[in-house]
Amino acid sequence: MIDIRLAAGQSDLNFLKTWDWHLDDAVLEDKVNRGEVLVAAVDGTLVGWLRFGYFWDSIPFMNLLYFVETHRRQGLGRRLVEHWEQLMREQGHRMVMTSTLSDEQAQYFYRKLGYQDKGCLLLEGEALEIIFTKMLTG
Repeated sequence: MIDIRLAAGQSDLNFLKTWDWHLDDAVLEDKVNRGEVLVAAVDGTLVGWLRFGYFWDSIPFMNLLYFVETHRRQGLGRRLVEHWEQLMREQGHRMVMTSTLSDEQAQYFYRKLGYQDKGCLLLEGEALEIIFTKMLTG
């Protein structure tokens, strides 16, 4: 059974700090405290998370979607993204955003979920970053 929830407990922080090496621990704790991290657990064990912020301080922007290797390609990512989109819709947002590098497979996943290419960013020494948006309906 999958359980999706806002990360709130110390055990969630320990898991996130172990796996999410992209952020400083203090920044990660702050995001958890602000409710900007969703976690996915299977049979009580954390297996993935979605971390977000706000583009232009107003548009929800999914910064990271990650699942441990043993729980990929099982539909859990789709469920976590759809849960996040519903939360954003309930908060009154009409659009969400995300991005991925052009040399990553995630671009195909996001397009399958209805995200549309809206632009790109090219930083020196990196692959093209594709920017996606999705309008939230209903």
